[in-house]
Amino acid sequence: MKETIIMIQQGGILMIPLILCSITSVTVIIERLISLRTRKIIVPEVLSVIENIKTKDDISLALSVCDKHPGVFSHIIAIGLKNHNLPINEIKEEFIDQGRQEIRVLERGFIILETIAVITPILGLLGTVLGMIKVFHIISISGVGEATALSGGISEALITTAVGLSIGIPTLVFFNYFSHKSENFILDIEHFSNSLIKKIKKFKENDVSDIKIKVAKNEIIE
Repeated sequence: MKETIIMIQQGGILMIPLILCSITSVTVIIERLISLRTRKIIVPEVLSVIENIKTKDDISLALSVCDKHPGVFSHIIAIGLKNHNLPINEIKEEFIDQGRQEIRVLERGFIILETIAVITPILGLLGTVLGMIKVFHIISISGVGEATALSGGISEALITTAVGLSIGIPTLVFFNYFSHKSENFILDIEHFSNSLIKKIKKFKENDVSDIKIKVAKNEIIE
């Protein structure tokens, strides 16, 4: 702990924004690790009820399950279920509109991680420049004989660079990981949404067939 404090002091003023970036990055990463679990996004209960929809009478049950398990997937599926009486093209548009809104939830915090991954190495480089300026300033005044003063400037130059890279690299890794995971979730949700659309389309076709059969029977009776 003492060594860490000394290192922070040696790193200079730029260690403050670097530490803040580190804390922010860790906070966002932990929150995203918890929020982007597969079971939390693609809720098994909602998925199960979608796969088991056989008739239009099952839609109300599916809606109640979506209400009990709110989330990105549930909200999108619920939109399709609530608007099942609309034409298929309009249902697709409802899915797309709701999907755009829910993507914000999946990608929450990504811009923060991306920004931190970019600026922390730059802050480290800036610390290096400031440290070297300090070194050259000392050399211009006292020459190369002031080893203690020179080591302070060199430490500031090296520490900030090391810290900046130590924050930026893992943050970039997690940013790419979360981005890839959210894209996979989007593809999965599109797949299950299309599956639901096919079932709704089949319900409509069955309704049309039933109407035609009833009309035909009435004509025969008449």
